[in-house]
Amino acid sequence: MTNKEIYDLQNIGLTKGEAKVYVALSGLGSSTVGPIVKKSGVAYSKVYDILNRLIGKGIVSYIVKNKTKYFQAASPSNLVEYLNEKEKEISIQKETLIKIIPNLEKLQEVKNQQEAEVFLGKRGLRTAYEKLYKTISKNDEILFFYIHDEKYGEESNLFYNSITDISKNIKNRGICNKDYKKSWFAKKSKHLTMKFSSIPIPGNIDIVEDKVLIVVWSEMVFSVLIQSQSLADSLRNYFNEMWKVAK
Repeated sequence: MTNKEIYDLQNIGLTKGEAKVYVALSGLGSSTVGPIVKKSGVAYSKVYDILNRLIGKGIVSYIVKNKTKYFQAASPSNLVEYLNEKEKEISIQKETLIKIIPNLEKLQEVKNQQEAEVFLGKRGLRTAYEKLYKTISKNDEILFFYIHDEKYGEESNLFYNSITDISKNIKNRGICNKDYKKSWFAKKSKHLTMKFSSIPIPGNIDIVEDKVLIVVWSEMVFSVLIQSQSLADSLRNYFNEMWKVAK
């Protein structure tokens, strides 16, 4: 048995163990398992599995004499037939792959799609919310974190009151800081299901589907609308954990 023969057989698709057993059998002729193990150097515990695979590939056969199996390597020309069968299988696999590539590409586009937009001012913030709500249905749910800041509290209340026309038919569930309990908007907003927490809240954040809207209230309110499934899922999981302990 030479390393070159084993290497060449591996190049046509046999494993190293299969190549060793085939070469050993080619030299032995008809043989029981013992001599095959000795000549090939393959472990006894693995040789039956290897022989069965070679039989399945049509390059080893066996006969039974006196209840004992005798294995024999098929003619080397059978290796050509084995390669022909592999070519047919690869051709079928290639045709199948070509058919499903468009669907796989679409899935990849959806999964990998990540983008961010920045909006300035309250008019820009309304545009951000319109984009956030654009693709959702009545069966969807918006999750939100909200930190009530007295400095900008009235301004934010008036703004959110002004966009109830685009959000009132959508289920909203939110976690807010305890200061927000006193807000007139919180008291009147029956379409919002809210809990209040003394645990620090990560920011003013809305989460829906694969989108996250982050809002910063300041002298010039600005917001960032991010499309990222991984970020949305991470924040959604955090929200659900906080929801369990908020009151």
